[in-house]
Amino acid sequence: MTASAVQPMRRRAALTAGLVTALGALLLAPAPAEAGVVARAKPTIVLVHGAFADASSWNDVITELKRDGYPVLATANPLRSLSGDAAYLKSVLGNVKGPVVLVGHSYGGAVISAAAVGNSSVKALVFIAAFLPDNGESALALSGKYPGSTLGPNTQQWTYRLPSGAEGVELTIKQDKFRKQFAADVPAGKAAAMAASQRPIAVAALEEKATAAAWKTIPSWALIATGDKNIPPAAQRWMARRAKASTAQADASHAVSVSQPDKVAQLIVKAARTAR
Repeated sequence: MTASAVQPMRRRAALTAGLVTALGALLLAPAPAEAGVVARAKPTIVLVHGAFADASSWNDVITELKRDGYPVLATANPLRSLSGDAAYLKSVLGNVKGPVVLVGHSYGGAVISAAAVGNSSVKALVFIAAFLPDNGESALALSGKYPGSTLGPNTQQWTYRLPSGAEGVELTIKQDKFRKQFAADVPAGKAAAMAASQRPIAVAALEEKATAAAWKTIPSWALIATGDKNIPPAAQRWMARRAKASTAQADASHAVSVSQPDKVAQLIVKAARTAR
């Protein structure tokens, strides 16, 4: 065999040996976790709607959050009593694995603050144009703490009967007043559909006083809707300041999750980044 034929064979042998060595190094290298890089799952975002709305009010927020890779669950808030609604939410949270970021809109803020007490899985609370009651405070009282709410005269009352036979009173917003009161920055057609499908809230739920406040121990964020006619912006700011919540604001109606879902999602993601 000539010298010219031997040289290519030697080069091929050296290349093969180099590939084998490299492959062995890869196989023996520590896994990312062993190397100190731990991949942690993103927290589940649990969304709780408030009065005169339903879980579909979060639809566009959900789209934004899922685009960022977050698992999301939008619950159906019964809107019957603060204690009962909180107990229901606690049962839902019991089925969610791993860390949770709990988000409440409007009356839903009171519900998440009650439901998260003592739950170590809840790593952050996010209040969207929402109530943050302290012990002994009701949503109804807080909405009247500062001037600006025009909700009262724009609602109508309905009587409903419980399985026990007892009767209760619930509220809806008059459909012809709904857009101006609740969703002034939402397109007219969409606001009309929201008005027709709104969930009534029992008066007892708005009157019931909180007995616990999770925002005292769980990091909190709050979005202030500056055009809100349900909960005065001054009341929202006061509650957020008292809770030492990280705040943002949006020039929006009470239905900010519908009119500005991107801004709502951005605040939720900020809170979620601390919950990993």
